[in-house]
Amino acid sequence: MYALFALGYTLVFSVLGVINFSHGAVFTLGAYLTFLLIGGNVGANGLLAGVQLPFALPFLPALVLAGLGSALVALLIERVAFQPLRQREADPLLSLITSLGAGVIVVNLIQLLMGAESHAIPTSSLGNLPAALSLGGAKVRTVQVVLLAIATVFVVALTAWIEGSRSGKALQAVSEDPTTAQLLGINSSRMIQLAFGLGGFLAGIAGGLVGLSVSIAGPYFGIGYGLKGLGVLVLGGLGSVPGAVLGGLIIGLAEACVPADFSGYKDAVAYGFLFLMLLIRPQGLLGRVLATKV
Repeated sequence: MYALFALGYTLVFSVLGVINFSHGAVFTLGAYLTFLLIGGNVGANGLLAGVQLPFALPFLPALVLAGLGSALVALLIERVAFQPLRQREADPLLSLITSLGAGVIVVNLIQLLMGAESHAIPTSSLGNLPAALSLGGAKVRTVQVVLLAIATVFVVALTAWIEGSRSGKALQAVSEDPTTAQLLGINSSRMIQLAFGLGGFLAGIAGGLVGLSVSIAGPYFGIGYGLKGLGVLVLGGLGSVPGAVLGGLIIGLAEACVPADFSGYKDAVAYGFLFLMLLIRPQGLLGRVLATKV
């Protein structure tokens, strides 16, 4: 799950060299959109208090539509917060700050509409699947198996698209050298928009999956996942898609190895492991050492 979320960070960073801090807000939006599309009833607070859509979709179609809605919001953020600064060739630090501001606006709008209480995506939205499966003699929640399967499909599909399609190659070219890519006839602005759209879609999908797994703990629940996704991005190597997948797997395994009695220290273990790895390899597991231009 961390890998799926971190891929959105990676796509934007690879083409802009800037971390998109609004990514966590788009993740939160995806969770709420999924909740609404499966027929969820908004709580007692917010402008939409008590509202329920007149239809209820199965989980998978609702998840895909939530991802598309999140992608549209991500494209809007790119248009409003990033594009004007890029056209003026402003300092990248300003883009980082505007992305943070855009994320705060999105989260506050969600709170205004939906209230601050938590919402749960019921596992019954998956249909008549059993509550748990027996794998190798161990009981595993069906939700976790479904999440792993869906996340794997999206990660594999994205990787295949980047490596095998013409637009994926163009995206790689822009991430390598935007100026040269532009001279070769590649529309760099269009590729940047594509990166934002794909990143927003993946964030929305990840938000819906996490909402199904652990519930939606209020509008700010994406902040913790945003920080963890940023850690995965750095661990795997800035701008590396395989690195984001590998980093997400390692962070997830590190948390899974924490005994149940010490579950409150999962974040400490994950970030401690990240700290030690970066002391050994500062560029990340699959990152490249950037040449210094003189």
